[in-house]
Amino acid sequence: MTLYFAVLAYCLLCSILGLIIFPAFRDSLLSLLRSEHLRLAKKSAQYQQNILNHTASFNNTADALPRNSINFLNKNRWLIAISGLFILFPPAIAWFASSKNMLDGFDDTQFRESNYQVTALLQGEHLAPPTALPPEMFATKEVALIRPTLIDASRNWQLLDDGFSQRLLLVFKIMKERYGYDMTILEGYRSPDRQNKLASMGSNVTNATAYQSYHQFGLAADCAFQRNGKLVITQKDPWAMRGYQLYGEVAESLGMRWGGRWEMMDFGHIELHKPNTVKRS
Repeated sequence: MTLYFAVLAYCLLCSILGLIIFPAFRDSLLSLLRSEHLRLAKKSAQYQQNILNHTASFNNTADALPRNSINFLNKNRWLIAISGLFILFPPAIAWFASSKNMLDGFDDTQFRESNYQVTALLQGEHLAPPTALPPEMFATKEVALIRPTLIDASRNWQLLDDGFSQRLLLVFKIMKERYGYDMTILEGYRSPDRQNKLASMGSNVTNATAYQSYHQFGLAADCAFQRNGKLVITQKDPWAMRGYQLYGEVAESLGMRWGGRWEMMDFGHIELHKPNTVKRS
């Protein structure tokens, strides 16, 4: 609704500026309005005169009125059509603007605060990040085959938005206590330069360039599982896929978005939307 009024105000402002800046347009419009006013006044006078002159044949005149109205509409159909376009233009612009293309998962118009239960959980206990894993765990052949750039990724919890990091830690806690999955962060904050570098590697890596990703604002993270001292990030492992599904459900229950629902699915990715954060495409 706010977008609709903004577009309507913009259209009205453009129309007013057009009338002020372009005298020819203003004069043409005023001339058209004056001519229409005179013609309609003349038409009205004719109708009044007909009624006075033919009071005795009132019924016949009444029958003729619909025909006259139809003729009037036919003669002025272009003026009526243009007026209709002016009326429909603002809502049409608002509708198209509301459905414009964005990068996957970037629509923040549906942002809502988490429910009272989640808020109470986060306020009642400030969760601490887990101990950092040794770098070699992120450089194994199995990991490098799937995420070759992971070794350079940031896993510094201090660079994340506090509200997001607390929700993410709560996800980790629930996944461990309720489902028995140990989770770890693969990448959190991502610099604009790194984002552009990943984007240059192709759409199979990411479609988002600098500041089009919530990673640049500390509001997104890519996560995976630990099993027997090793990272498990493959989607071919049924155990891991079951974990990703649970992970997505838990994250969504805490007010976050899960990349597993995107067209280009990213099962380990979750993000917390805040209005007017990322750049629209």
